[in-house]
Amino acid sequence: MTTATTTTKPSTEKTTVNKKKVAKLIRQLLIELGENPDREGLVSTPNRIADMYEEIFGGYRMDAELDVSFSEETDAIVAKDIQFYSMCEHHMLPFYGKIHVAYAPSGKVFGVSKLVRLVEKYSRRLQIQERLTKQIADELVRMGVKGALVIAEGEHLCMKMRGVRNNSSITTIAHRGTMEQKEMREHVLALIYNPKSEMTRV
Repeated sequence: MTTATTTTKPSTEKTTVNKKKVAKLIRQLLIELGENPDREGLVSTPNRIADMYEEIFGGYRMDAELDVSFSEETDAIVAKDIQFYSMCEHHMLPFYGKIHVAYAPSGKVFGVSKLVRLVEKYSRRLQIQERLTKQIADELVRMGVKGALVIAEGEHLCMKMRGVRNNSSITTIAHRGTMEQKEMREHVLALIYNPKSEMTRV
């Protein structure tokens, strides 16, 4: 029988965005750009951006809820193609794509939705892709899994629409614990990128 387990963890203070202050700063930015913040198309823009920032930077206040787990034995769990959207901390432009998360449980498994929450916790903030990948893997390890493998595939607007103006995509990988073993890692990578072939081989 599958049993849910809740692990007690330290409480963290969740601060909220001061939307009034953000709107005031955005209004001043519009002025500095040479715009008229009182014209019809812009009069509500500062408040819209304040609301948007509260949403897209909500990761600072999120709980992935990995403390809720279930007693179950399995070798590995792979969640593919988790969509993510984040903001590059260097130019505050979006980067986005998909993340694959795999982990080897230690007698406990997480609900699939918790893995999506975990991705959102670290993507919905000012980020770089390399850190995002590592933070997801590290939190899984902190929660007691035997191994974790995280692959992020991202498209970066800070590279597409400015600077080098190049359409290349970026892939970052973090592996921890048993996923550092070549055989295990290659097995999981095959499940992610060539699942039909891997199932036939097994």
